[in-house]
Amino acid sequence: MTGIIKAMGLVFGDIGTSPIYTLTVAFLILEPTYENVLGVLSLVFWTLVIIPTLQYNILAMRLSIRGEGGTIVLAEIFKSLAKSKKARAVVTFLSFIGISFLMGDGVITPSISILSAVEGSAFIPGVTVSQGMIVLTAMVIAIFLFFFQKKGTEKIASAFGPVMVVWFSSLFVLGVYGIFKNTDVLKAVNPYYAINFLLKNGWKGYLILGEVILCATGAEAMYADMGHLGSKPIRQAWAILFFVLSINYLGQGAFILSHPEVKNILFELSLNFSSYLYVPFLILSIAATVIASQAMISGMFSIVYQAITTRIMPMLKIDYTSKELKSQIYIGSVNWLLLIAVLFIMLEFKSSSNLAAAYGIAVIGNMCITGIILILIFFLKRNYFALIAALAVTAVDLIYFSSCIHKIPQGGYYSIVLALFPLLTILLFTNGQKKLYTAMQFMDREDFILKFERVYKTNPKIAGTAIFFIRDTGKISPYIVETMFYHGIIYEDNIFLSILIRPDPFGVTGYFKENLCQGIRVFEIEMGYMEFVNIEEILRENGIDERAIFYGLEDIIARKHWKLFAFIKRITPAFISFFRLPSRKLHGVLTRIEM
Repeated sequence: MTGIIKAMGLVFGDIGTSPIYTLTVAFLILEPTYENVLGVLSLVFWTLVIIPTLQYNILAMRLSIRGEGGTIVLAEIFKSLAKSKKARAVVTFLSFIGISFLMGDGVITPSISILSAVEGSAFIPGVTVSQGMIVLTAMVIAIFLFFFQKKGTEKIASAFGPVMVVWFSSLFVLGVYGIFKNTDVLKAVNPYYAINFLLKNGWKGYLILGEVILCATGAEAMYADMGHLGSKPIRQAWAILFFVLSINYLGQGAFILSHPEVKNILFELSLNFSSYLYVPFLILSIAATVIASQAMISGMFSIVYQAITTRIMPMLKIDYTSKELKSQIYIGSVNWLLLIAVLFIMLEFKSSSNLAAAYGIAVIGNMCITGIILILIFFLKRNYFALIAALAVTAVDLIYFSSCIHKIPQGGYYSIVLALFPLLTILLFTNGQKKLYTAMQFMDREDFILKFERVYKTNPKIAGTAIFFIRDTGKISPYIVETMFYHGIIYEDNIFLSILIRPDPFGVTGYFKENLCQGIRVFEIEMGYMEFVNIEEILRENGIDERAIFYGLEDIIARKHWKLFAFIKRITPAFISFFRLPSRKLHGVLTRIEM
């Protein structure tokens, strides 16, 4: 039960706060007639069945690497199965787009969640609140939330689950209360009403899908957070929450049938239920949206960390906010960029209904990519039953995605622009690294050994052990050649340290691989791309007590668009800062490289 409650707090915040705005937004552009209400409710119900339940809970969560899920994991699973280099390259590129969509979503989710909750203050009896005050309040809450990140959420994270349990219980009670007003809404579980709505409304019904998809935002968190909590508690929690959310949406539908004049369905349903409990419910809704936003921010830190360890994004300064939980991290540059973007979005759109026009494109775009990779994996695994199911859900994803395209001129382009920033950064950095690696003048291993053996025998040596970071012992980095042969810095014991990223998320091993020659040993550390490695601890465990640690720095002289890559390399920290090594032992050696 503890795992289920924890999952409710950490995984289901986004999808769990969607009832605040989903139906309200849909009926802003649709007349709440009996047929329309039952049609939209049926679409919402079956969307929850097809996307969160079938696509993520059943299909995606069957695939993992040591219990870990997410877009990067899916791409790694496919690459381990595929033989074609082109196919692996295409899926890698798709995973880059998926990651970028998630990052773009990381800006809009806190904005719409907090704004939609604060908008409930306009319905407090006897209180008049302007839209400007609502936006200002939402911005203040966002500022406090982002400023709080550096201190870490470890101490209060235990409260997230219980708060969300109260929130979901409230949604369930309100849903039941609404259903008793008009039990006809229970008919909406019949897919006939969804199909009939689409056929009768034609183009308008098709466009409504762009609003209906908002009920499934956050579904991808089930798969992405599988490694943190395990698949079992997430599946059990969703079994409960699918029922709770369905009841709430049906209750909201019943309420709008009896009160077609309502402007904000959930909050006015709550006010109708009890005016005395309205303010506590409003406070609870704000708390729930803050928790949902917190989960998104933590998820962003985790995604960026994975991107750094897999070397698809530049190094960023990372702070560890917990002594007990090494996965509790804070990335300041990401945090402040997110805050600026969130505040801008709030000021630009001013209301959750306006913001809904921009919301959904990035979410469903990522779902489409997940669906496509699922199809490819199940095809290669020859799991034809799962393949047919994946084809069906991906077809639904693509229909939803196409229905969201009309949102682009209404503000949906913000989703694309927000996703373009990380995507272009990834493409520039990965291609820049390849170009840089090609431009570096490496020394052949055999030539290096011959020269080193000669120098090692004749030249004076510094007492003790020195570590030299190296990517590939087959090609000796220019900074090592410069340090040893031009500056004459050779220790009695020289260790080439190579860090290899595993295709799976977890696991760390450190071992001596070989003796390159007299005076040089090769030590390798293999780490999963989600691991938080303490290199100093691994070195001590293997009897290494170094006096100095050397690493390479590049002074890049670039032309054309590579100047931007050179600028990124210049302003981001050296990779060495990623591993928390003692600064008094560190020596960076600068090498000038032309690109």
